[in-house]
Amino acid sequence: MQKEITTPTELLREDGTLATAGWARRNLFNYNSKLAKPASRLKEWDFYQISDGKLMLQVCFFNISVASAASATLLDLQAGKRIASTTVVPFTQRRFRLPPHSDTPNFFRFDYNGTYLEFDTCAERRKILFGGKARGKDFRVKLNMYFRPEDENITIVTPFDGRPNCFFLTTKKNCMPCEGTVRWGKKLFVFDKQNTFAVLDWGRGVWPHKNVWYWGNGSTYIDGKLFGFEITWKIGNEENATETCLFYDGKAHKIGAVDVEKFPGDDNAWMKPWHFTSDDGRFDVTMTPFYDNKSGAIVLGMLGMKTHQVHGLWNGYAVLDDGTRIEIKDMYAFCEYVVNAW
Repeated sequence: MQKEITTPTELLREDGTLATAGWARRNLFNYNSKLAKPASRLKEWDFYQISDGKLMLQVCFFNISVASAASATLLDLQAGKRIASTTVVPFTQRRFRLPPHSDTPNFFRFDYNGTYLEFDTCAERRKILFGGKARGKDFRVKLNMYFRPEDENITIVTPFDGRPNCFFLTTKKNCMPCEGTVRWGKKLFVFDKQNTFAVLDWGRGVWPHKNVWYWGNGSTYIDGKLFGFEITWKIGNEENATETCLFYDGKAHKIGAVDVEKFPGDDNAWMKPWHFTSDDGRFDVTMTPFYDNKSGAIVLGMLGMKTHQVHGLWNGYAVLDDGTRIEIKDMYAFCEYVVNAW
């Protein structure tokens, strides 16, 4: 079942239980963080990933109630070298709350202990500013990403079995050409909007303590039109909708559940080809990896996050709502597998 929400709707009831679940082409869910219970388990984040297939930049702000953090990481996908800056502030349940909406104009600024971060969302542009220190040198980010006001995203509400107060509200918006600079000390890195794309991972939710998920995403030009995909699965109950969608020339094309043919963790096969298919036959693509951005750990099996974010070239096909078949050839994109406990 793919339950599409087409009109504005309340996300939570007054008692904090989830009122609705499904997917939408825009964020039509009225999210009120004050209704989320328990407040100590509420997680909010705005995460941007920008890449030209050679360099990748991640900029994030999260508030998980017990702490908040602003971070920026630049990664060379060929050499594996990274530059990172992170500032953490503990005990922030009532501080640094992010805006309640993902795809209407909003503004957020964090400024603490020498680190600043700005997210400025307008009708046709998103702007990011970041400043901090990395290995004792100034680390500065300035980015602009572009889209049309009518461009669609996928926004989805996912429940968790047996936990009526748990939910995951997320917007994934990709196909955003991006330009800007990253300066580290005297070294300058430049992103060109002709071959650089950004994806927004916007999340709000109350989760169970332990979760796993797959998340894959990519954007490119095919036949002069922006094409992208969003595939997420394993997290929560997907009976109402799956977080799987194609995007072509600004329109969302909903597809069915996606899975990988063989778990890449078997035999530590992260760098072997991943074959993805959807249950409706509209997505059949193989990723040939060239870099595994692995990080993190689960301490004593109780706390932390362990990630294999695998980057590669994707080949195969996708089918739009009208039956048009899109041939995917050597498209750069990523898919990650995450074990989470926090």
